Amino acid sequence: MSSQTNIVMIHGAFCGAWAFEGYAQLFAAHGARVIVPTLRHHDGVKGTRAPRELGTTSMLDYADDVEALVRELDAPPVLIGHSMGGLVAQMVAQRVALRGLVLLAPSAPWGTLPTTLWEIMSAQGLYLAGQFWNKPLRPEAWVAESHALDMLPARLREAVFSRFVPESGLATFEIMHWPMDLRRATYVEARRVTCPVLCVAGAFDRVNPPRTVASIARRYRDRGDFLEVENSSHWLIGEPGWERTALNVRQWISKRTADADA
Repeated sequence: MSSQTNIVMIHGAFCGAWAFEGYAQLFAAHGARVIVPTLRHHDGVKGTRAPRELGTTSMLDYADDVEALVRELDAPPVLIGHSMGGLVAQMVAQRVALRGLVLLAPSAPWGTLPTTLWEIMSAQGLYLAGQFWNKPLRPEAWVAESHALDMLPARLREAVFSRFVPESGLATFEIMHWPMDLRRATYVEARRVTCPVLCVAGAFDRVNPPRTVASIARRYRDRGDFLEVENSSHWLIGEPGWERTALNVRQWISKRTADADA
């Protein structure tokens, strides 16, 4: 990987730039210029009241902010997005030139059908929060610790969750209830994503399971590669073995961007 490579890392729902601390340090140590923004309204701390505006913040708003950041860079970057950040990255990739796109346990674009009953049930379970699509959603420990952070040791699981912040109800609606979203906010026109794409899934991920992530990779045809990581779940950016996954991602970036430059 060239020392001139710009890497932009986009965190997922309920998180902040802190979620990519390990990845950022590893890539920076190998000579990349790493930029890790915090998505709008995600810079709070546990116990503080979420701004009302968060509840009606759209995925389109997140994508607009990242697009503006990318356009300010001196060269097209590689975008690395985790979970919701992986969907934001895809939305940006159809708007601007990129060297590569790495999607870690990514949320799927508009129109991508779920492949498991768990995905369907979790979407329906959101209605327990009432009219969730126009208010901030608080992180729930039992949900995060049993489904997203399940591969972490208990003490580390609690420490990571303690840094979670509220998420946009509207953005959550746009991701998980896309058939009802008349704006089609998370629609991605795959043919407009012209860079190489790597989709990575944890073998035991129930949030964005391997079959769903593989279907995302297929959207990009010969530009899309798929990697399933054994003994991993949703928190690919920090659960045991994350360093090995990060090095595999780095190797893929080096090979695929070199191929594109040839």
